[in-house]
Amino acid sequence: MTRRSTSCLKSCLVTFAVISALCVSGPAIYWKINKGGFNLKGGSSISCNPCICDCPPPLSLLKLAPGLANLSAIDCGKDDPDLKEELEKQFVDLLSEELRLQETVSEEHIRHMNITFGEARRVAAQYQKEAEKCNTATETCEQAREQAEALMRQEKKITSLWEQRARQLGWEGQ
Repeated sequence: MTRRSTSCLKSCLVTFAVISALCVSGPAIYWKINKGGFNLKGGSSISCNPCICDCPPPLSLLKLAPGLANLSAIDCGKDDPDLKEELEKQFVDLLSEELRLQETVSEEHIRHMNITFGEARRVAAQYQKEAEKCNTATETCEQAREQAEALMRQEKKITSLWEQRARQLGWEGQ
């Protein structure tokens, strides 16, 4: 970088910093000047007279809603017929209903588990069939390879026999 571009960059950064500071603190300074918060003459600032309040003491919650303190669990839900019916049931009825609900949930769980298990068995059978196909193909390829090796050995024997006869008849090969 040249010296000129460095000084230009520094001046731009300083200008940006000053403008940012004015944008942040400008409204507060403007408000202080308009409201007379700055004392530029060096004297004491203008003060307010003390506030005189004859406010009544705050009301307590019991005075606002006197019925709140008398609430009890017995009165709770006495106007709701469904809740009233539920509260009147016997403990045994509630337990038997809970057991029926748990039985329903467990039956649903078992049904879902059976469906999942059946799907897993179907997929496993499909993979088993594919594996058997692969094994059969591998065995076929292995048999074909063994046959090819046997034919090649036989061809090598025949070739060496013909080469031996040709040498006996005067052929001079490689």
